[in-house]
Amino acid sequence: MPHFKQLQHFKSNFAIGILVVNLPSLSPLHTIMNNESTNSRAWIIGSLFVLMACILIGRLFSLQVIEDKYEVLANDQAIFRKVIYPARGAIVDRNGKPLLQNNVAFDLMVTPSRVGKSAPMDTATFCRILGIDENTFVKELEKVIRKSGKEKLGVFRAGISKELNARLQENLFLFSGFEIAERSVRSYPMATGALMLGYLSEVTPAMLNTERFASYRQGDYVGMTGLENVYEEELRGTRGVQYLVRDVMNRPRDAYKNGAMDTAAVGGKDLELHVDAELQQYGERLMAGKMGSVVAIEPKTGGILAMVSAPSFDPNLLTGPDKGKNFAELSKMATKPLFNFATQGSYMPGSTFKPITGLVGLDVGVITPAFGYPCGGGYGACGRFTRCTHAGGGHAANLKNAMAYSCNSYFMDVFRKVVDNKAFGGPKNGLAKWNEYMYNLGFGHPLGIDITGEMGGDIKDTAYFNKIYNGNWNSCNMAIIGMGQGEVALTPLQLANAMCIIANKGYYYTPHFVKSIGGDTNHPKLAKYKEKHQPLSASPETFQAIIDGMEMVVTSGTARRVAYIPDIKVCAKTGTVENYKVLYGKNTKLDNHSVFVCFAPKDDPKIAIAVVVQNAGYGATWAGPVASLMMEKYLKGEIAKNRMHLENKMVNANLIKKYTYVIDSMERERDRIRWELKMADKKMQEAMAKRGDTVIVDRMLRNFYRIKK
Repeated sequence: MPHFKQLQHFKSNFAIGILVVNLPSLSPLHTIMNNESTNSRAWIIGSLFVLMACILIGRLFSLQVIEDKYEVLANDQAIFRKVIYPARGAIVDRNGKPLLQNNVAFDLMVTPSRVGKSAPMDTATFCRILGIDENTFVKELEKVIRKSGKEKLGVFRAGISKELNARLQENLFLFSGFEIAERSVRSYPMATGALMLGYLSEVTPAMLNTERFASYRQGDYVGMTGLENVYEEELRGTRGVQYLVRDVMNRPRDAYKNGAMDTAAVGGKDLELHVDAELQQYGERLMAGKMGSVVAIEPKTGGILAMVSAPSFDPNLLTGPDKGKNFAELSKMATKPLFNFATQGSYMPGSTFKPITGLVGLDVGVITPAFGYPCGGGYGACGRFTRCTHAGGGHAANLKNAMAYSCNSYFMDVFRKVVDNKAFGGPKNGLAKWNEYMYNLGFGHPLGIDITGEMGGDIKDTAYFNKIYNGNWNSCNMAIIGMGQGEVALTPLQLANAMCIIANKGYYYTPHFVKSIGGDTNHPKLAKYKEKHQPLSASPETFQAIIDGMEMVVTSGTARRVAYIPDIKVCAKTGTVENYKVLYGKNTKLDNHSVFVCFAPKDDPKIAIAVVVQNAGYGATWAGPVASLMMEKYLKGEIAKNRMHLENKMVNANLIKKYTYVIDSMERERDRIRWELKMADKKMQEAMAKRGDTVIVDRMLRNFYRIKK
């Protein structure tokens, strides 16, 4: 059987397996051809194995003899690998003023498994330098192990002083496993815009398990909120590595191979914002002693000029060694300074919603600018009388008058006309069409601003009313939506954006802070903020009717005393919003919210503003002056002398009600009780589960093994 022996020979040399053939059936010619084919295949396969072996041997030789970096990694006792953290990108305002910049800080890092490994740890000296006792040393080390593990580098103490850094550097050879990491910390030279800028903190274990932060390691710092978080990848930069040779005292000294193997750190990219830092500061000053927010947008770009959430705080509080303590204190405050009222606060818009109702009515075609309503001091068409501020005198004779004098009846009637429009086929379809308008205008969902935590307000759909009224409802059940009350809630950001739509006569850009990244205004991350949105097909004439009505609010209507600015045509709308809160199980009436929206100049809008001052009363009394002063400051650069009294009134007013603190205390106590009940319920479930397991085991012992406990 020569052919079979030859095949076995190829198998043993090249591990190609056994080729099964019916040899007796082969003719001599077939046998010769098969033999030659087998020899050819065996030679090719054998050559491939030899080539692969040569490649592997060559690579091993390269790794072990030629390439130095693996020698460095294998010999970390002699060579110190120092990670160089890059300077994080700065953030500047539209005029180049720094809102956020870097300072150098030092962290004391430790790899627990290496403590005392190369030499005995001089714990006494270490504790003396840090000013701690040995028990504290052990606790801190255990904390690092719990957080990072024994083998990974972790932060033993963050933000050590320059003096402590110098003392540690001189004695670091005594403390094996410890090293000093240099990094950038943030400082805020203008002490403004805390919530929009955000803050940095050490990356958490949970974050390290996500795809976004997979390249980070324990001890790295990351943007947690605001612009710092959204633009983390652009601001962060790229880490570098420096290799240093240790001296006889185990201290890193000279560069290894003159730095040939070092990798330079690449600094993060700077962000240029649309924000006007002086306007931001001015807004925070006007809102001192108040709860609420201000949003100012440049209509033609969607760029945010200012975003104030009051009460505000100095962002420098959330940097440095006292950051944790300061954060805890801020989170305990009843006035909620860590809550962004501009993007997360949700309010009934009140009369500031009336321009939207009028706009939809005009676009649907149920009214014209000349449409009037015979208001006699209230709306009673639905069997329940809803009062207006005015009665008679033609205050609702047309759209402009109804807007100027803020007639509730007029806009309730317009809303009902839209929902009951026969073209839609009934109120359910009519409400669905209304909600379609609302969604297109940016209500009921987040707009997509470039900071974290934005909420979307609340627009109720037909499913909600079907549930509330068991499917039996009509436009009368929600007619007050037309005047901005009832089942509608918007964020101040959405209100400001709505003003941009009206000011631009039909379009808007998604509100955003960042104008350029690293000097590039066309950076891919900014592409979505360049998209023009046109939510309505209404004609410019339709928008003009709303704009003229809003101008009349200032010239002869509800805002004539507070929003008038000489030489500037201002369009505005006041709002006084009813405010209820559930207390002790009852819907309790609190002080009204003061709301105001506006834009200017009328014919070439450069700024649109929405202001909410909580529990402050009439829109023209508090929110209106704040908005008009900010508008004047931005457009003229200063406040006229004859309006300084208005500025002083706003700056010095404290409108935070005492019941704010009582309500906060009640809510915290409620949350505490709920948490305790939840934990008690969880423990009860665990106990029941254990009891169930015990019963099952008892049954198994009795039924299968005849064992009795």
